Amino acid sequence: MTSDRWQQIYRDPDDDAPRLECGVFGVFDVDDASAITALGLHALQHRGQEACGIASFDGQGFHTERHMGYVGDAFAGGDLTERLPGGSAIGHTRYSTSGGSFIRNVQPMFADLDSGGIALAHNGNLTNFLTLRQELVGEGAIFQSTSDSEVILHLIARSRRTRMVDRFIDALMRIEGGYALVAISNKKLIGVRDPLGIRPLVLGELDGKFVLASETCALDMIGARFVRDIEHGEMVVIDHDGIESLRPFPASRARPCIFEYVYFARPDSVVNGRSVYEVRKRMGRKLAMEIPADVDVVVPVPDSGVPAALGFAQEAGLPFEMGIIRNHYVGRTFIQPTQGARDMGVRMKLSPNRSVLAGKRVMLIDDSIVRGTNSLRVARMVREAGAKEVHLRSASPPIKWPDFYGIDMPDRDKLLAANHTVDEIARLLEVDSMGFLSVDGLYWAMESGPRDPANPQFTDHYFTGDYPTRLLDREIAEGRNEVADRQLSFLVDA
Repeated sequence: MTSDRWQQIYRDPDDDAPRLECGVFGVFDVDDASAITALGLHALQHRGQEACGIASFDGQGFHTERHMGYVGDAFAGGDLTERLPGGSAIGHTRYSTSGGSFIRNVQPMFADLDSGGIALAHNGNLTNFLTLRQELVGEGAIFQSTSDSEVILHLIARSRRTRMVDRFIDALMRIEGGYALVAISNKKLIGVRDPLGIRPLVLGELDGKFVLASETCALDMIGARFVRDIEHGEMVVIDHDGIESLRPFPASRARPCIFEYVYFARPDSVVNGRSVYEVRKRMGRKLAMEIPADVDVVVPVPDSGVPAALGFAQEAGLPFEMGIIRNHYVGRTFIQPTQGARDMGVRMKLSPNRSVLAGKRVMLIDDSIVRGTNSLRVARMVREAGAKEVHLRSASPPIKWPDFYGIDMPDRDKLLAANHTVDEIARLLEVDSMGFLSVDGLYWAMESGPRDPANPQFTDHYFTGDYPTRLLDREIAEGRNEVADRQLSFLVDA
């Protein structure tokens, strides 16, 4: 299958591609479970601002609400626990990476099975989603959404095992990619992290009851105590008897996503035992060591560029100033689902602080550069505010490869660093100098030791092209799997 056909499958403007970066949350056997879940989702709002949902179980039946928009708008009001009663609940924040946005794709998703109901929320992406979907459709399955999360429910439903946990494991044996799952059944809360631990998931404790969340900031929001990370390839099953840890996958080495530290996670979160804030400061420190410049002031591109800029300024002995002010009532442009929305978002959310910028040689620090559209607008804005020189540094290495595990990164032809040299990027972004943190510098910031090319410690393909799993659907799209290509051709030709 040609790359054009790949585009048709994954970039159909009338379809919602399953490449999502989301937030998940779950509680079991607590009072006001849905209200606690709404608070947890509020803390995870940065992981997806397009839609949100909550599913609860009250001992008799399941209740679900799914909405477009922000958590605070969707689940405000004192009647939430009346609408979503019960002591168990899971929640999800979401955004789509391309194409249309539909309520049918909003999670959690629910299914009534012969063994009882199950609600599921998913952060990540299945890299064999299209293959599995076609197989299920060929066997008579009827899909209500275009989300890969629904594939998991179908696989659970088709298992011939008796216990829900065993059926869940059967489904896990079929899926590939990076994911963190939370689910509630009639009697249990289940959490799963993919075999490499690409997507994050943590375990907390609230008044003796267990909590699952994408990040520790959600635990802080509800006053829960952090217990530990769910380990790579681990499945935890929580019920009234406590918690059970299962290892359904063959043993493998962990490779968590390094981009969580660069951009996605909140700076006050601890991911895989590392403070995101401290890692980002170290990125800035190393950036100042690797690519210094003769400037007057260091200015972050807010908000995710702030810790790195602070580290850069401290290492370089330069003033740190908030030369750009962010309007916090506008969403993050990287998370907007269309380019038009991203462009409008840049104009609406960032304003120059002229008293800091005028007449100065300014060093701008951003967390990363993907397409470059935001960087160009920011550089122009700073220069128009009177800056004498504008220099730009990225606190991550050049992003040269797309992602297939749940992060919104476009195809390679739209990635700025994949198609231009550093000098060309400087000219395109209209800055006096440009620089990127090295891959070795990023690993230095992680305090993990040098990158081992034979066994990388992290999922870092955005910078290296080293994908940690096979990409079955991608292989099919590029004609590297002819049998499955023929099986999937209906998705394009129908």
